[in-house]
Order: sequence, then structure tokens, then C-alpha cells
Amino acid sequence: MMELSELVKFIVPAIIVIVVLAILLSGYVKASPDTAYIISGMRKKPKVLIGRAGIKIPFFEKKDELNLQLIPINVKTSSAVPTADYINISVDAAVNVKIGDKEERLQLAAQNFLNKKVEYIAQVAREVLEGNMREIVGKMNLEEMVSDRQKFATLVKESAEPDLAAMGLDIVSFNVQNFVDGNGVIENLGVDNIVKIQKNAAISRAESEKDIAMAQAIAQKQANDAQVNAKTEIAIRNNDLAIKQAELKKEADAKKAEADAAYQIQQEEQRKTIEVTTANANIAKQEKEIMLKQKEAEVMEQALDAQVKKKAEADKFARQQLADAELYERQRDAEAKKYEAQQEAEALKAQAEADKYAKEQEAAGIRTKGLAEAEAIRAKAVAEAEGIEKKAEAMTKMGEAAVLEMYFKALPEVVKNAAEPLTKVDKITMYGDGNSAKLMKDVMNTLNQVTDGLKESTGVDLNAVLSGFVGGRMSAHTAQNEEAANGSAETDHTDLLQ
Repeated sequence: MMELSELVKFIVPAIIVIVVLAILLSGYVKASPDTAYIISGMRKKPKVLIGRAGIKIPFFEKKDELNLQLIPINVKTSSAVPTADYINISVDAAVNVKIGDKEERLQLAAQNFLNKKVEYIAQVAREVLEGNMREIVGKMNLEEMVSDRQKFATLVKESAEPDLAAMGLDIVSFNVQNFVDGNGVIENLGVDNIVKIQKNAAISRAESEKDIAMAQAIAQKQANDAQVNAKTEIAIRNNDLAIKQAELKKEADAKKAEADAAYQIQQEEQRKTIEVTTANANIAKQEKEIMLKQKEAEVMEQALDAQVKKKAEADKFARQQLADAELYERQRDAEAKKYEAQQEAEALKAQAEADKYAKEQEAAGIRTKGLAEAEAIRAKAVAEAEGIEKKAEAMTKMGEAAVLEMYFKALPEVVKNAAEPLTKVDKITMYGDGNSAKLMKDVMNTLNQVTDGLKESTGVDLNAVLSGFVGGRMSAHTAQNEEAANGSAETDHTDLLQ
């Protein structure tokens, strides 16, 4: 006995340890980094496992999953949305969302998407994002959205984040793919920018050519000034040289005249010749200077003409480009108005055809309904006529018996209606003998008035019918009694004879 008790002491703890180990092994769970395990059942607050292991008590706790992977969503407006400047456009955006890994977001996501497929989560998020995207489209102008897509995406993201956060979802990225309108407004915006760029390029080109012409004129003027200065300096040097030479010659001649008086006349002639030559040289020099001034004036005039001509051509080209741009804009406006008028005419035509078809269908329905009601009324009338005819035939066959049956069925109601005024009286006080009998007699007189009125209106005398019917019944009953009595007497007589 001692050995058995000691064996039990060892076996029981071993069994308990084995059971505990089996529970732990069967309830061991391990979550991957992109999955959240929600363990609930015995805890007031569910336990969340992300990228780590834990224990789930079998039969007492439950394990649910939340997918934390990135969910790509293609968000498109299901129909065209009018912008703030009343232009219908469609928007296509690529969005990535995921279930938030923070404790608050996980609790909200567990309430909304526990064990749900990714497609369901994407559908719910897509509807929320589309609604917010349509709202932001209605608040912005088309040109602003097209030129600043990042601003549009930021506004949609900021508008949708609170709604998705209330479901436990986070927006990872939001990128606008495309803006589309059915009237070519976005394309026309590009054409307008192209025309503006071409216009600015033409103006810049004209200004550049003007600057080049001005620079060339200034350079030519500076070159001419340098050339004139150089020639003037040369002329001054030549003049100084000539004067110096004349002075030297004069001194030589004076010395020579002093030395040799014989050469005085020759000296005078030579001096005269020198003076004439010098004068001629001066005249030639002045003529050259005048010609040089004329050339300078001609060059300056040509430069000014070239400058004015270039400027005029540049202004003409700029005005021509501006006129072409304005003409193109007017043509585009005319084409747009013509297209809008055509679209409105087609819409009115389609609406008129739809109204006509609806009216025709409504008229056909009313006509069908009227025919059906008429047929139903006709059938009802035929049925009622047949019923009345059958009833008349039955009444004819039944004869007085039917009249009596109707009479006795209607009699209680007639008596009730005859006595109905008395129910309205609170109290009746009658004096003398036989007043109660008099009251009943008045009620019966009222009943007799009813039967008399029936006799006068239909010719049926109910009293006579009832008398004949009762008399016939009494005669038949009397004959039956007599026959029974005779039969009994004959029986008794036979018995006596026997």
C-alpha cells in the first residue's frame, strides 16, 4: 500500500505537467510582421500579437487575424464631377492604405475588418476616398488642380484621413494619375499657354534684334569716332611738320638772303611758291576734312535708318503675332460656342424624344388600364345580371314559400326598427288601465302599416298568404289526425273480431 501511494504522488504531478504542456503547445501561436493576431475570450482587453509569439488557451480563447499588408486602390470618380468653375471632369488616382498598427487603430480595425478579405477593405476605403475626392473637386478650379496636383492630393488626403482613421485605416500614399474632361478644356489650356510662350518668344526675339542693332550702331559710331580722331591727329601732325619745315626753310632763306643778295628774287619766288603750295595744302586738307565729315554724316544717317527700320520691323512682327493670337482666340471661342450650342440642341432634342416616348407610354398605360377597368365593370355587370336573373327564377319556383321566408327573415328587423324610437326615450310614464297594452298595440299597428304598404306597392297580401298557408297546414294536420284515428279504430275492431 505504501508503494502505491508513493507511486500516485509521482504520477499525479506528472499528469498535471503533461496536461499543462499539452495546453501550452496546442495554444502556441506566432504572428508574422504583416499580420496581427487578436486573442480574446478570457481578457477584458484583447491581446494583440504582431511579429511575435504568444499563448492562446484552447476552448476558452479565440484567435482572429487582421491583414497589415499594404492595400493598393485605384480610385476613380464613377461619374463626371463639376469643379468650382462648373467644368465637369473625371479624376483617376492611385492610393495605398493599410490598417494602422497603433493600439487605437487596431481596436477600430478589429471592430470593422476582423477576418475580412483585402478586397472588402479596399472597397470600403475606395468609397470613402471617392466621396472625399468629389468634395475637393467641387471646391477647386480646374486650372488650379491641373497646375498643382500635389495640392489637390494633399487636400483629398487631409479630408479622407479622419474618416479612414475612424475605421482603423491609414493613408500611406495618394497620387493623382489623370484629369479628364469631355469638352477639351484642359487641352485648350495647353494651347493658350503655347500661344503665350510663342508670343513672349517673338517679343524677346524682337527686343534682342533691337539690342543687337543698337549695339552695332554704337560700335560703328565708336569706330568712326576713333577713325576721325586718328585722321585729325595725323593732319595736326602734318600741319605742325609743314609749319616747322616752313620755319626752317624761312630761316635758311633768310640766311641765304643775307649771304647772297643775288638770290633774293629767287628767294621771293621760292617763298611765294612755298606759300602757294602751303595754301593749296591747307585747302586740300580742309576739303578732305569736309569730305570726311560728309562721310561721317552719311554713315550716321545710314545707322539711324537701319536702327529705325529694325525697330519698325520688330514692332510690326510683334503686332502681327498679337493679332494672330487674338484671331486664334476668337476662332476658338466661336468654335467652343458653336459646339456648346450643338450640344444643347442635341440635349434638347433627346429630352423632347424622351418626353414624347414617356407620354406615349403613359397614354398606352392609361388606355390599357381603361380597357381593363371597362372589361372588369362589364364582367361584374353581367355577373350581377345573371345573379338577379337566377334569383328571380328561384323566387318564381319557390312562390309563396319564398315570400314567407323573406317576410319572416325581415320581420324581426322591421319590429326592431319600429321599436327603435322608444329606445331613445329615457322614461315613459303612462296613467290608467291598459296603457302597456296600448303601447304594444301602437308597435303592432306600426308593423301592420308596413305590411299594408307592402300590399299597396307590390300587390302581395301577406295576411292572405299567411292565412292560406296556415289554413292549408291545419287542414292537412286535421286530415292526418282523422286518418290516424280511423286506422286505430279499424285496428281495434279487428282485434275484437279476433
